[in-house]
Amino acid sequence: MTPVEEGRPRALLAGASRRWVRLLPWAVAFVLCVVLLPTTIVVLTADYGLNGGVASALAVAQSAPLLLAVVRPLHAWYVVFAADVAGALALLGVDFEQRLLWPFPPMELVGYIALCLALGLRERRRTLVLVWLATAGANVGLGFVAPHGSGAKELLFTILGGVALLLGGVLRERSEVQRRLVEQETISEAERGRRTLLEERARIARELHDVVAHHMSVITVQADTAEYRLAALPPDVREEFTSIAATARESLGEMRRLLGVLRNEEAHGELAPQPGLAQIGQLVEATARTGGPVDFTPCDAEVPEAVGLSAYRIVQEALANVVRHAPGAATHVSLSVSPPADDGQGGDRLTVLVVNDPPPEPPAGPLEVGGTGHGLVGMRERVRLVGGTLDAGPLPDGGFRVAAQLPLTEEDLT
Repeated sequence: MTPVEEGRPRALLAGASRRWVRLLPWAVAFVLCVVLLPTTIVVLTADYGLNGGVASALAVAQSAPLLLAVVRPLHAWYVVFAADVAGALALLGVDFEQRLLWPFPPMELVGYIALCLALGLRERRRTLVLVWLATAGANVGLGFVAPHGSGAKELLFTILGGVALLLGGVLRERSEVQRRLVEQETISEAERGRRTLLEERARIARELHDVVAHHMSVITVQADTAEYRLAALPPDVREEFTSIAATARESLGEMRRLLGVLRNEEAHGELAPQPGLAQIGQLVEATARTGGPVDFTPCDAEVPEAVGLSAYRIVQEALANVVRHAPGAATHVSLSVSPPADDGQGGDRLTVLVVNDPPPEPPAGPLEVGGTGHGLVGMRERVRLVGGTLDAGPLPDGGFRVAAQLPLTEEDLT
C-alpha cells in the first residue's frame, strides 16, 4: 500500500477492488470520532473532574484527527499523541478517584489503538518501531509522576498500541506480498505466451525451410543441366543459367545457416519429408484407433506445399486436443476447396474443418500426451503465415470447432 500516488496521499484501502472496502476506513473513523468526542468530554468532566473547556479541547484534539488518519495517519499520530500526553499532565491538577485509569483513560486507549492500526497499514517497519518507542517512553515517563502509584494496568497504552502496530504491519506486508505475487504471475504469463509464440514461429520456419529448400534444389538442378538438356544454347543464355544455378546454391547455403540459428538443443533435424494433405488420412486413422470415432472427408486438390503443411499441422493439433480434452468424443474432419467470394476478391481457398462432439463421459482431467505444438497459438500463427483465417471456439452443446480457410492462389499467400 503505497502512501502516495502522483504526489497525492491515498486513503487506506484505496486500492481495494470493492467499493465498500474502500469506504470502510472512512466509516470507522467517522463512527469513532462521533462516539469518542462527546464520551471524552463527559468522562473527563464528570468522572475526573476536569474543567469543561479543557476537557472539550482535549476531546477535539484526541478524536478529530482520526478522520485525518485515513489519509495521513502519521500526521494524525503527532496530534493525538501530543494531546494524550497533554491530557495526562492536565489530570495531575485535579483530584480523581484511584480506581480511574491514568495516565490514559479508556476512550483515549480506543482512539489510540485505532490510530496505531492505521499506522501499521501505511508506514514502514522503522516508523512503526519509532512510534512504539515513543509510546513506551511517554508511558514509562509519566509513570514516575503517577498520583496514585503505578501498576500493570498503566502499561495498557504501550501494550495495546504495540499489538495494533504489529497487526497493522503484518496485514500491510501480507497485502504487499500478494500484490507482488499477482504482478509476477502477470509478467510470467505474458512472458510464457511470448515464448510460446516465438517457439512456434521457429518451429514453423524450420518446417518451411524444407519446403523452400526443395524448390531451390529443383531450380539449381534445372539450371545446371539446362545446357545438356537443351540443344544449341547461345553462350549468353548458358552463362545466365550458370548464374542462376550459382545464385540458387548460395541461397541454399544461406538458408542452411539460417536454419542453424533457428534450431535449439532440443530441436533435431527433420529428415522425413514434410507432410501435406495426402498424409491427413493416415493421421485420422491413427487418431481413430486410439482416441475415438473420426469421420473424414478428404480433398484431392493440388495445393501449395506451405498450405498443405499448415493444413496438416492444424488437423494434427486439433485432433490432439480432442484426445487430450475430450477422449472418446466423435470427431468430424473435412477438407474442401471453396470458390472465390461473391465480391470477386481473392481466389480459391482450402477450408479445414475439425468438429468434435462432447465427450461421452466428463474427463477426470486432461490427458498428458505429447503435444505436437502449442494449441491455438500454433494454429493461428500457421494461418497468419499463409494469409488465411481461423475460427476456433466451444459449441453450445459442449463440443469444440476449429475452422480454417487457407488461400490457394500465389497472390493471396502472404
